[in-house]
Amino acid sequence: MKKLLLATAVAALSVSAANAAPTVYGKAFVTADYVDAEVDARYVDNAGEKFSGNEDENTVEINSHSSRLGFKGSEAMTANTDVIYQLEYGVNVDASGDNTFKSRDTFLGLANKNFGQVRVGRNTSVLDYVNNVTVTEGYWDNLGSNTLNTESDLDIDENGRVVGFSEDIVQALNMVSDKRQDNSVVWIAPKYNGVPVELAVQYSADESFGSNDNGFGASLMFDQGTGFTAGLAYTKDMDANTKWTLFDEELSYGGDVIRGTATIDLNKYMAMPVTLGALYQVADYDIDGAEEEKGLVISGEMGLTNFARPASVYLQYNKTDNLAGLNNFDSDQVVLGGKYMYKDNMIAHAYIGQNSADITVADAFEDGDIARIDADVFAIGGGLEYIF
Repeated sequence: MKKLLLATAVAALSVSAANAAPTVYGKAFVTADYVDAEVDARYVDNAGEKFSGNEDENTVEINSHSSRLGFKGSEAMTANTDVIYQLEYGVNVDASGDNTFKSRDTFLGLANKNFGQVRVGRNTSVLDYVNNVTVTEGYWDNLGSNTLNTESDLDIDENGRVVGFSEDIVQALNMVSDKRQDNSVVWIAPKYNGVPVELAVQYSADESFGSNDNGFGASLMFDQGTGFTAGLAYTKDMDANTKWTLFDEELSYGGDVIRGTATIDLNKYMAMPVTLGALYQVADYDIDGAEEEKGLVISGEMGLTNFARPASVYLQYNKTDNLAGLNNFDSDQVVLGGKYMYKDNMIAHAYIGQNSADITVADAFEDGDIARIDADVFAIGGGLEYIF
């Protein structure tokens, strides 16, 4: 009897330890990318004199894309409620320095069978909960790169001529996207009676002294497993919070974002292994004179059947008008790519794409009247993604 009791106790302790032990997960995604970036600037002063400058650079880059290391788990608190937790950190596989580790989704929360999940900490915006359309990978996974670099000024000589450009002025520019929110709470509602809708609500607190710019948002995702999905999300003073510098002028403002998405898996309705998607988004910035930023994404991905392992090709087009709320600041992007799965957790990537953006700025310089900048970025590359 004593041996039986001892064995039962050991088994119980083993189960408890297993429940408490975190799951270690992550991925490493590294690519080699050839990037050709060019920017042209034309400047007209008050006297009507015209100056121009051009910068054209090309290089081969080694890049790490959303590589990460995480720990997550859960443990029963009551019969219906579990404590849930996650610690996730971004890792730069290709570099060292201050940004080698960066916090991603990190939270502590509760999961209840009747009331859903509550996550408290640093959480991805609910705008990402309806990001079911974008298919680009690697270098071109750039949704959210909608502002010029804070050091991206033109170099002007003593005569007012454009003589060069600061480093990193040229980058592929795109519409605003989800941002991780510090000091935030997310509630994910349970699904009732098999209704194929998932609701998420988020609150983000700005804890800066003297500030009251708290944000909030909500998302709704419809998916009944028939091959058609649709999403709708809205955020206020979360994703549209923007701080950047253009021509030594610092800008900081918040705003609203509303996003609608839809996808359809044609293979569910006909013998065609193609998934089509469309995303439309409007960002309204809280700054005088700002225009609504309007973004459109159209994508398609097709599975390839003549390979030993799962493979696919994809095509995506992005168009954004009035980037960051600036009138006549527009960009177009088109990307063609493909994936091949050596194993379920080993994925080879290849892609080629082009992004073109242009902006006209009035009174950009102290003695100037109009400046126009055209930026073009071409990139081709590929790499390996390993998931564990």
